[in-house]
Amino acid sequence: MGKRKADRICIVVVVASLILLRSHIGLAQDIPIIETPLDPPAETSVDGVFFADILVRGRPIFQVGSLAELSATERAQIINRRIASILARSQPIGTVGVQTNPQRNIATLQVNNRVLMTVTQQDAEDFGVSVEKLAQQWAIALNQAFDQPPLAIDVVQRVNITMRELVRDIIDNLPSIIGGLVIVVLTWAIARGVRQVAYAWAQRTEGDRSTEILIAKLGYGGVWVAGSIIALGVLGLDFTALLGTLGLTTVAIGFSLRDILSNYISGVILLAARPFRLGDQIVIKEYEGTVTQIQLRTITLNTYDGRTVYIPNQEVFQASITNNTASVVRRSSIIVGIDYAADITTAKQVIKNTIAQIEGVEVSQPIDILVRELAASTVNIEVRFWVNSRRLAFLEATSQVAQAIKESLMNAGIELPTDIYAIEFRNSLPILQQRQQKTALEQQNGQGSEE
Repeated sequence: MGKRKADRICIVVVVASLILLRSHIGLAQDIPIIETPLDPPAETSVDGVFFADILVRGRPIFQVGSLAELSATERAQIINRRIASILARSQPIGTVGVQTNPQRNIATLQVNNRVLMTVTQQDAEDFGVSVEKLAQQWAIALNQAFDQPPLAIDVVQRVNITMRELVRDIIDNLPSIIGGLVIVVLTWAIARGVRQVAYAWAQRTEGDRSTEILIAKLGYGGVWVAGSIIALGVLGLDFTALLGTLGLTTVAIGFSLRDILSNYISGVILLAARPFRLGDQIVIKEYEGTVTQIQLRTITLNTYDGRTVYIPNQEVFQASITNNTASVVRRSSIIVGIDYAADITTAKQVIKNTIAQIEGVEVSQPIDILVRELAASTVNIEVRFWVNSRRLAFLEATSQVAQAIKESLMNAGIELPTDIYAIEFRNSLPILQQRQQKTALEQQNGQGSEE
């Protein structure tokens, strides 16, 4: 269920990103295509833009086309500059009026005795209405824009305009969006198939669950990367611009997410090198416990006192790792001190016979019994033996061996003395003489009192 949920979330995120990206591309290249007669040469502007926006307070109101002597962009810049100068003044803005000139077949839009723009026969032909009607429509639009609406109404209007533009762009780009969705669905299906095949192959060849998961994830992610690039190509994204953007973005991300990326790279190396596996009992710095999770960013340890520790992979990669369970058995040792009067050979034989009977000791491995030290009061014997490397079995077997050796040596009459300390009193003769003199003086005083 977790994998299915992750797949669904991934698909939703990719689809939403593709739609928003395509809408953004449509907004950036929003040039309405108007069919106009081919005879008048004024319909084709110099900069290739047929229409340009008229803005009031940064919001597009309507669009104007090019003229014989002006491109649409130049004409819109002139009109927008006039509108901005009127809005910048402190005096109230009057009503935009329409002045028609039937002889020239034009109309002018005026406010505060200033001409904002001229509506020409070319504009009327572009929008398929009469000059007077088009001028009235633009005048109404400007009057509504000049009236400063309340904040709530302005927000609603902006949201409404944005939604209309979004819907229009989605409709205009519907074939590309459908193609991108088809690519996303195919990518999802192929990615799932590749993940299953890669996981099955890794199970047959690797035999390590952490490596199997890594191979499956890499195959799944690789298919999604390829599918996303194809989907963006279907949406009309320029790959040259994409690669340039990715180059700059990669540099920025590399500096800002340096530690995170280092953790992921270290995680990949650890999963490939496999110094430990799930269930191994390891020691990393001051942490010791059982490995419960190996992820691309962190590993999870359950310590022996019941705590859960998450260690970044970068620290794991740079630290010395002790894997206590890399092999099935490992060696343990204890120190036993016997009396100097005891026979060492007999003590060794007793210890060896005792260890051989203890369950948990690997009798197939050598048992070493060595005289390690001639201490002040004991002869210290080191006993080395092999037990199961798991911590609980290791501690239990070591404890049983220590107890059995102690009991068997005592039953054999071999003493296990404690340390003997010698206390030396220096300058003791003067102290004894002082005590004797004090005692004699007390005796003399006692006899004198009796007389």
